[in-house]
Amino acid sequence: MPTIRDVARLAGVSVATVSRYLNNSGYISQEAAQKIRHAIEALDYEPNVIARGLAKKRTSTIAVLLPDITNPFFAELVKSVEASARDRDYNVVIWSIDEGETAEHSFNAFLRMLQLQYIEGVVISTHTLTTKQVEALKKLAIPFVFLDRPALVTPAPVIRADNRKGARLAVRHLREVGATQIAHIGGPQALLPARERLQGYLEEIKEGGLDMQPMIVEGDFTLEGGMNAIYRILEQAPDTDGIFAANDLMAIGALKALHRAGIAVPEDISIIGFDGISLTAMIEPELSTIAQPIAALGARAVDRLIHLAEHGGMDEHVDTLEVTLIARASTQRGRLH
Repeated sequence: MPTIRDVARLAGVSVATVSRYLNNSGYISQEAAQKIRHAIEALDYEPNVIARGLAKKRTSTIAVLLPDITNPFFAELVKSVEASARDRDYNVVIWSIDEGETAEHSFNAFLRMLQLQYIEGVVISTHTLTTKQVEALKKLAIPFVFLDRPALVTPAPVIRADNRKGARLAVRHLREVGATQIAHIGGPQALLPARERLQGYLEEIKEGGLDMQPMIVEGDFTLEGGMNAIYRILEQAPDTDGIFAANDLMAIGALKALHRAGIAVPEDISIIGFDGISLTAMIEPELSTIAQPIAALGARAVDRLIHLAEHGGMDEHVDTLEVTLIARASTQRGRLH
């Protein structure tokens, strides 16, 4: 059975540093903490949890479970969580759950970390978890909140934005600037936000009186997915003059692909995304978007989680926040014609 000395040796740090990490006491650099975490995972090391539990004290630390941390939306979401937690004198631990074959291993390592570091609550903002995994988390009696994700177990609070309404705002805006053949680059339909945004697109197409058949290409919420979707749209629906992408990254990919194809935005095709990440204001043309209230989402999740951590219990409250249309150059074709 591996010991704390084995962990220290593999991580290349002192036993005292590992002890500070395990007890969440004293300063440890991020580099050292990462090496220790990897060593614990590699060795499958578990200290005497019962003995440690006797000495357990409040740490004012919460964890955030994320999917792909390279997506700017989640980077900005974590920033809002950290800012809100800091205002409440709480620390934040960030953990990314990998997809594919390593997902279960990553989650099991996260569960061990919860036991080792006395996390007081978890913000779940990843779609990679299974119901079984959330049930395992629930057994630890640690409160959690779903952020921008549906609840996989009950009771559990959910903090989310109004995806369907936002999609309708996007399509309505494209209609108002003159688009009549509007395509949708959707997200993976296994994800509820993607399905809700598709639903909003279909509803606005139908109720907005557009004489067109819906044009839907499923993407994967990545820049490359947006680029690939454009090639299919141009081949299958060359008359398209408006595009609603289910997130900003795919919209940026669409802009890139259209530029390569010699198609002008917004003169030939207007584009709008969804999320409201900062990058949308840094590109040319600046991207219109449906902005989620990222700061408010993070603050609401932290407030709810800390309340549960300090008062106990769980609830089934679903808090749906409003979204906002931000119209920029990528949809100003109506003004230019």
